[in-house]
Amino acid sequence: MDNPLLAALFEEEERRPVTVSELNSEVKALLERSFAQVWVEGEITNFHAAASGHWYFSLTDGSALIKAACFKGQNFRIRFKPSDGLLVRVRGRLAVYEPRGEMQIVVESLEPVGEGALAVAFEQIKMKLAREGLFDESLKRPLPPFPRKVGIVTSRTGAALQDILTVLKRRARSVNVVVIPTLVQGEFAAEQIAAGIATASEFNTGRPENEKIDVLIVGRGGGSAEDLWAFNEEVVARAVRASKIPVISAVGHEVDFTIADLAADLRSPTPSAAAEIVARAENEVLQLLEHRSVQLRRSIGNALLSARADVQSLAMAPIFVEFPARLRELRYRADELMMRSEDVLGKILRQRLESLRGVTVRLSPVALGAKLGENKRRLGLLEQRASTAVVDAPRRGTQRLEKAMAQLDALSPLRVLHRGYSITQRPDGQIIRDAAEVQAGDQIQVKLEKGNIEATVTAATE
Repeated sequence: MDNPLLAALFEEEERRPVTVSELNSEVKALLERSFAQVWVEGEITNFHAAASGHWYFSLTDGSALIKAACFKGQNFRIRFKPSDGLLVRVRGRLAVYEPRGEMQIVVESLEPVGEGALAVAFEQIKMKLAREGLFDESLKRPLPPFPRKVGIVTSRTGAALQDILTVLKRRARSVNVVVIPTLVQGEFAAEQIAAGIATASEFNTGRPENEKIDVLIVGRGGGSAEDLWAFNEEVVARAVRASKIPVISAVGHEVDFTIADLAADLRSPTPSAAAEIVARAENEVLQLLEHRSVQLRRSIGNALLSARADVQSLAMAPIFVEFPARLRELRYRADELMMRSEDVLGKILRQRLESLRGVTVRLSPVALGAKLGENKRRLGLLEQRASTAVVDAPRRGTQRLEKAMAQLDALSPLRVLHRGYSITQRPDGQIIRDAAEVQAGDQIQVKLEKGNIEATVTAATE
């Protein structure tokens, strides 16, 4: 053997003993080097979640048992919380704790195995996200009524993509497609699916509306529960909910149900059905147009039939049947009215002629001469009155002016002052009429006929 210590263990001749520490050290080095990565399947027993965040448990197949540890730095990636009795598949490495010579698996990933274990994990994730409100109906967004561009997050080589493209080609040729290829099963599938959903949202950034992805189909074809498990991962559900584009979940067959279905804006039972949903919008628009066209043609036809019936009904109306006789009657009445109007016009003309004859008499030379003499007499009287008024007006005006000036002089304050009275004012010019308006110490001004006196009030009595 290459290792001297191990060789010594099997040397019958020498039988040199080694220390326990040496043995454990060699075993540790040998096992950790030889089993740097192992896959182990077994049932969980003695599960314990330490306060430090680490998980400790044992794996058993009914005949043997091995301890396992999943440290805090790794277990936050585990999609479910382990419990006793679950059948799991563990990926990790062997490690030996030298002081006690104990061997354990240091867990790097942990997956449930079997329908029962997957169901437990499914319910755990579902309850956790439901408590956070991730599945609330109020968060569901309506699909666009007429999508122009569809994004597809799925495997490029899977049957699901071909099914979707076939339906869209047959039912919605005007819809453009953007394929975002990802893994759809396996250890790294969930992260890739989540990244693909985020990529679709990034695709729309900065693009005009007519170039953006309008709806996103996320899914894959059928498979076992383990095959579909990536769509139950928490990271996928969160990516679906965070998407800026409405998401249709289309995973497996109609009987398959995933966490992604709960988080999506709409669940489709199959990828083909998802394409039908997208194509339905275009078909519904075309059907609506056809329906409206039929309704319009029917309405026009009904309107024409109704109009034709109205015309026929009017043609049979008494007014049209009796029209010839009625027309003759109207013509007779028109002739009668014409004759009456001629008589009336003749009478009016005769009256106007008589009036004109009277005017002619009034305008004769004799009548006009008499009228002119009368007007001259009246004009002479008016001239005499005007001459008298011109002479008397200035005199009467002067008399009225002198009288008014005498009245104003009698009322003038200066005339009052001339008689020995005075006017008492405040310094601001306000006239004082009552002794109650001032008090001792106030400054006043007294206006006399000649000059002013400034004084201080020593007392005021009424």
